[in-house]
Amino acid sequence: MTTENFASQAEILKLARVLGTTPERLSYLEKVDAAELQAFREQVTDTLFDANLAALERMAMASKLVPSPILAKIAEKTFGPLLCARIAGLVDVSRGVDVAKRLKPPFLADVAAELDPRRASAIIARIPLDTVVEVAGELVRREDWITVGRFVGHLPDPTVRRALAVIGDEALIRIAFVLDDKSRIDHVLGLLSETRFRGLLGVAAADEDLWAPVLDLLTHLSEKRVQQWSHLLGELPPALRERVQETLGQAS
Repeated sequence: MTTENFASQAEILKLARVLGTTPERLSYLEKVDAAELQAFREQVTDTLFDANLAALERMAMASKLVPSPILAKIAEKTFGPLLCARIAGLVDVSRGVDVAKRLKPPFLADVAAELDPRRASAIIARIPLDTVVEVAGELVRREDWITVGRFVGHLPDPTVRRALAVIGDEALIRIAFVLDDKSRIDHVLGLLSETRFRGLLGVAAADEDLWAPVLDLLTHLSEKRVQQWSHLLGELPPALRERVQETLGQAS
């Protein structure tokens, strides 16, 4: 299995989510370049979010007339998560933040699953830290790795660091596999202690289902990070250590 396979497999998982189908039905795309799959996924997302744009813009304008506490109640009871996600990128940032912090974390998790973070990045970055951590915890309980992975690139380091505390080792590996911005992997893992990184490798070593995600994760580490943790990689079981060396050799 090549590192290119890892990237394409991750993109297929995310594309299946957008299309509302199963990854198995899209397995024929595994040999398509991952960058092309990502571009297609983003085109599909844009098409979905731009449908009925004029009507959504009118709703966003009208929402300015409603006090934030009332608008938050309307959002939960009437709009629902899908409509809220569509409107989020059209409202004023400060207004969006004020409403979001009044919504219950489970509902915000529902909205997050429907949201295109690219369109609401400024709002996401300003949502209170405690709220983000609660939503992250809810998404982890749901095993919604894809949604968490789409948001990591839009959050400041203090928020990511706090969120890591509620994300277990197995969950973190699975989230990294479907991270939208893989260039963030090295930086995010740099926020971990050596003990925590050893835990990640230990979980992966004990579960062969996690080998592909952890191998993909390692290909996105900087040379500095690999050298920093090389002694930990040497502690892996022989079979996995061999796969790691092979994979890192392909990535170099």
